[in-house]
Amino acid sequence: MRDFLTLTLVCVALLAVVQGTTFWIGHRIGRYNVVDVAWGLGLAAVAVVAAIVGDGDGLRRVLLLLVVGFWGLRLSWHIWRRSRGGGEDPRYAQLLDGAGTGAVLRKVFVTQGVAQWFISLPIQVSAVTGPPRGVGRAVMVLGVVTAVGGVMVESVADRQLAAFKADPGRRGQVMDSGLWGWSRHPNYFGDACVWIGIYLIAAAVWPGVLTVLSPAAMVWFLVVATGARLLERHLAERPGYREYQARTSFFVLRPPRRDSAP
Repeated sequence: MRDFLTLTLVCVALLAVVQGTTFWIGHRIGRYNVVDVAWGLGLAAVAVVAAIVGDGDGLRRVLLLLVVGFWGLRLSWHIWRRSRGGGEDPRYAQLLDGAGTGAVLRKVFVTQGVAQWFISLPIQVSAVTGPPRGVGRAVMVLGVVTAVGGVMVESVADRQLAAFKADPGRRGQVMDSGLWGWSRHPNYFGDACVWIGIYLIAAAVWPGVLTVLSPAAMVWFLVVATGARLLERHLAERPGYREYQARTSFFVLRPPRRDSAP
């Protein structure tokens, strides 16, 4: 327990530095959507700290460092490339309309820092517990496969969408090919698989199973709070999107329904 408290306090301090620095950058450049770039970076930083400070099973610490490190760095790089040179994200513009500096810090950066700490609890617990045994080994392998598969799905979906948006001939059209023909939000689905897999790696050894609310919260963010449902409100009136909704799964990957009507 003492080892976990030491690690989690270090993670809290680290995330405070990450969010404070990001807030300062956002304040200087006049747009706070830079907080999205800090999401993956902060969680990757927690994985680094857990691998160094933790004294639990070395294999799981290394596995989580590789998976979360790659996931976080790739996601932050992708978001930075996508948002550079642009204006404020409409979500933040609406949320922060008329808000003062203190409210911005509290509503966006403190909230995200707390969310990062909570989501990363499986990583922290794994770093201070011993190696899995018996069935736990199979659970760990399943977690690694799920997490790596999620990283691959999210990466491919992001590349496919970026290529689609870069084609001037497809402007105004709905992306419905590749993974986007199997799910309307394959990038979010891949992201959810990553964190379900990370939870399974933690759950392979007691008390990692108790961190189940962390992946549940991540899936809630991805589907309801800031992810798919919110995005669909902005896309629903785009020409052709209703037909796309009728034939394509909302979240989980599955073959499109070719005979559906809107």
